[in-house]
Amino acid sequence: MLGRINWMGNHGSNYSFWESTESILNDALSYTKIPSNLADQIKICNSTYTVRFGVRLGKKIHNFIGWRSVHSDHIMPAKGGIRYSLDANQDEVESMAALMSYKCAIVDVPFSGSKGALKIDPKKYERGEMARITRRFAQELIKRDLINPSQNVPAPDLGTSEREMAWIADEYQKLHPNDINGKACVTGKPLNKKGIAGRNEATGRGVQFGLREFFQDKKLLDTKKIEAGLEEKTVIVQGLGKVGYHAAKCLSEDDGCKIISIIEKSGSLYNVEGLPVKKVKKWLDEGKTLKRCPYGKFFSDSSKQLERECDVLIPAAVENVINQKNAKKIKAKVVAEAANGPVTYKGDKALNKNGVLVIPDIYLNAGGVVVSYFEWVRNISQMRFGRLEKRRDKAQIDQLIRVVEKMTNQRMSKVDKLKLFDGVDEIDLIRSGLNDMMVDAYQNIRGQMLRSKLPNLKIAAFKLALEKIAGAYDTIAL
Repeated sequence: MLGRINWMGNHGSNYSFWESTESILNDALSYTKIPSNLADQIKICNSTYTVRFGVRLGKKIHNFIGWRSVHSDHIMPAKGGIRYSLDANQDEVESMAALMSYKCAIVDVPFSGSKGALKIDPKKYERGEMARITRRFAQELIKRDLINPSQNVPAPDLGTSEREMAWIADEYQKLHPNDINGKACVTGKPLNKKGIAGRNEATGRGVQFGLREFFQDKKLLDTKKIEAGLEEKTVIVQGLGKVGYHAAKCLSEDDGCKIISIIEKSGSLYNVEGLPVKKVKKWLDEGKTLKRCPYGKFFSDSSKQLERECDVLIPAAVENVINQKNAKKIKAKVVAEAANGPVTYKGDKALNKNGVLVIPDIYLNAGGVVVSYFEWVRNISQMRFGRLEKRRDKAQIDQLIRVVEKMTNQRMSKVDKLKLFDGVDEIDLIRSGLNDMMVDAYQNIRGQMLRSKLPNLKIAAFKLALEKIAGAYDTIAL
């Protein structure tokens, strides 16, 4: 990828993803007292392993190249997804590994950053072939401890899913049959393979929780004359993949937002009254394009729809979508970075100059790693969250209902009883924990911004992450 993405045509940017990130890092470092030698240590990936291997498919051997980078080992294990893409390259993998370290620091997850990739188009191979390729790739990483529950824990990313994670976990346990924590070697697994409820929605749900907290920050919103609260806010979502879909669905169903435009590769769909997100997703999942979708007006030029007026623009697809050429045309009041690096460094400068508030990606899309952490903890503990408390909590609530009914001499309706019992299941605990961590992280970023008198949330987020990592390095320096 790295400056060569063609998701929406010409991005108008010669900046690579890493160059953008490094520029923001340097801006943030200028507000810290971190020594330059330590800053260099933090910015650069500690190690990258390149693997080349062949897999016999039919009568032919197919050769593949892949990478696994460890950005930092200040806290172990290292954490980060594995992506399958023909655009994958070492620079991209190292950049994403660095971002993972910063994300983990911001949301207080005890991991350092890692990332992996395999240069492949997964659509060109059948299921059985993908299983053989994935298992072979996993073998190369496992025997070097680049997949290990205590050292390096992958997760799904672009082009991979719970299916690939199940194959990798199975391969790890074949090679380490006596490791009681073996299931924790990857996260994002299927539920029947010791995965966790809510992992698929995690990043999108985290975007929702992050936006909720942001839109309660009346002091910041007042500086741009934006009303607090999410209800009736108009939202444009670019990319209806896993992240964009769950963010759009949750914001429309739970918070009363209007998703007025959905932007995809084939064009965009617009409806001023709000689009039915679940129906549009179902339409696309059936192999259809937005062109004949009956729920809104179709526009073939996707890039122009980014410039439509709205309250919140959520780029949830790829890097470098908003850059120095189109940033000045963005009419959104808030840009919520749900993808990794959707706004270039110069694009970010232009947005700030035009008064657009930007919620940074290293905070807003950290929901995935938060719930991955929950899955990892669950696998290590060998126990479902809420298992010990569930019956006790239900009994206490039932007793409370009986007392209230006796005192009031009235029967409580079944609907009200169900509402009181809601929240006992594991998925509710996962969402509650994710919400809590996203709220705390935003408050920490905002507090950093106010204390240090920083110009925006992005610099505040990077400063917070850098100082946390620097502090960890300081305690382990010999």
